[in-house]
Amino acid sequence: MITKPFVGVLLMLCAGAASAGAAEPSCVVVEQGWVRLPPPSASMAAGYATIRNGCKVAVTVVAADSRAFDDVSLHESTRVDGVSRMRAVERLPIAAGATVELKPGGLHLMLMQSVDTLTAGMVLPLRLSLADGRKVEGMLQVREAAR
Repeated sequence: MITKPFVGVLLMLCAGAASAGAAEPSCVVVEQGWVRLPPPSASMAAGYATIRNGCKVAVTVVAADSRAFDDVSLHESTRVDGVSRMRAVERLPIAAGATVELKPGGLHLMLMQSVDTLTAGMVLPLRLSLADGRKVEGMLQVREAAR
């Protein structure tokens, strides 16, 4: 027979465990995020950042999204026999303690159909989804294209 005091203690333990997990800082972070300002007529932009996995276990990025764009996806540019190719990246594993750099000419974010007109200096939200269900929040600052 379960008594009311037992249920009360059980509820307090569950609440304590949930709040302890919520207070723990994320061990995966997005740093130095930026977007190259696209030409005014462009429907897409490219995003870059450093993703640092400070966890004790590997993680896998399985999706990306942003309130600032209708569609966000991970892509990789490669050069094979002098021909540039780009392909979607469905899963991005990051080893424990490792860092992955999203940069021009390599891994990057494809940012499609911006909700607002992008201007230099804007700061845009980014969210990465991990295979274990966690979400990682980051920011991308819009920068002028290098001339």
